[in-house]
Amino acid sequence: MTSVPQLRKALKSKSPGLHLERSYWDTGREVVVGIDEVGRGAWAGPLTIGAVVVPRDRRLYKVRDSKMLTEAEREAMYDRIVEWCDDWAVGHATHSECDELGMSAAQKLATKRALEMLKEPAQAALVDGKWDFVETIPTTTIVKGDQKSLSIAAASILAKVTRDRLLRSMAPTYPMYDLDRNKGYPCPRHRAALSHFGPSVIHRRSWAFVDDIAYCAVERTVPAGTQASLFL
Repeated sequence: MTSVPQLRKALKSKSPGLHLERSYWDTGREVVVGIDEVGRGAWAGPLTIGAVVVPRDRRLYKVRDSKMLTEAEREAMYDRIVEWCDDWAVGHATHSECDELGMSAAQKLATKRALEMLKEPAQAALVDGKWDFVETIPTTTIVKGDQKSLSIAAASILAKVTRDRLLRSMAPTYPMYDLDRNKGYPCPRHRAALSHFGPSVIHRRSWAFVDDIAYCAVERTVPAGTQASLFL
């Protein structure tokens, strides 16, 4: 198992707690799942949903919102979370599904896939953000939930590490896009590669960034009712 890196300032901040999970446990709902997504703003690769059910009687320290951790720290915490939690799953919506369905429907699909992989059906969900994309069970949405809920923070780490590993595995096949570093997200080197080589088969071709690539002759299609801009 990877050793846990030395504490940094980010890890000395207040850790996420269990008060949101307890609000459901106290009503008799035993299987409460924390849910978080990664990859929504990427240009390439899947949209990924992490789902984690944490134990009621065992805490795991140093769990934080994945954005607060370095890549090495996330990798170290991944193994610890998998061993500690009661249940977990990661679901994906592929780049082509993001194009065909639109991001909202793709996010619901990836969430459905993650929940279906849990050993027991979830009875309630805690979701990072303002939007309930679960819909099938009682759900609480929490702004900055990955900094407040232990199960959401754990889900954010599992989702991020899983997706990052997947993009790194694609990097040798598409070396020009620097996927091992940018993980499919926007950055100057990624944009320069797209301008020179055009989008690959793992890029989301319905997104607005394609319009700005001089090389690309692909006609961009936007599913009805979905966003035409990258971050909307």
